[in-house]
Amino acid sequence: MENVLVYSDSVSWGVIPDTRKRMAFHLRWPGVLERSLNEKGCDVRVIENCLNGRKTVWDDPFREGRKGVDGLAQVIEMHSPLKCVLLMLGTNDFQDTHDNKAWMAAQGVAKLVSVIRQAPIEPGMSIPKILIIAPLAINNPKGIIGHKFAGAEQRCKNFPAELEKVSRELGTHYLDANTLVKVSDIDGIHLDEDQHSILGQEVADYLRKIKVLSWP
Repeated sequence: MENVLVYSDSVSWGVIPDTRKRMAFHLRWPGVLERSLNEKGCDVRVIENCLNGRKTVWDDPFREGRKGVDGLAQVIEMHSPLKCVLLMLGTNDFQDTHDNKAWMAAQGVAKLVSVIRQAPIEPGMSIPKILIIAPLAINNPKGIIGHKFAGAEQRCKNFPAELEKVSRELGTHYLDANTLVKVSDIDGIHLDEDQHSILGQEVADYLRKIKVLSWP
């Protein structure tokens, strides 16, 4: 069995839009990913490390532990050996507590890539491959957390393009979720259940295409 780590935020944690509830594992995209890979004959366990409100390299002034770079090396160490790490972060970098633009958030993701590659894994274990997934562009944020993302639509413009540059420069794999699924109309931030299903299957197909896992 091979291990794949999803390092992400509330989108991948499976928040049901405009609620404080969570979708079941088999419904959220990491669970769909695991099932899809297994059905295709790939013996894989998908490990979720997804935290609501997680940013890349910035602290949240109101909640502890939301700085994604903190403890990431130890997360890699504790779950090794890993075949691949899926990074889908940046959405919360555009909360109105920070005046971050797309380039800055992309540089935050670049820092996470560096930390993953320098993590203190055991001798003989290989450094995991990295897939950067560009998160959905924020669109008309509303509902119970909409106020946190006031002005985010403008700040996040061109984020996928900036992430693609980072991916190219650092030699990671790259996938733009905006070309595969759409953000929920309910809150403009998260994914509806049907979009989780599509994303999980699309990521599974992409992992098969780039051959980072062992296939029968």
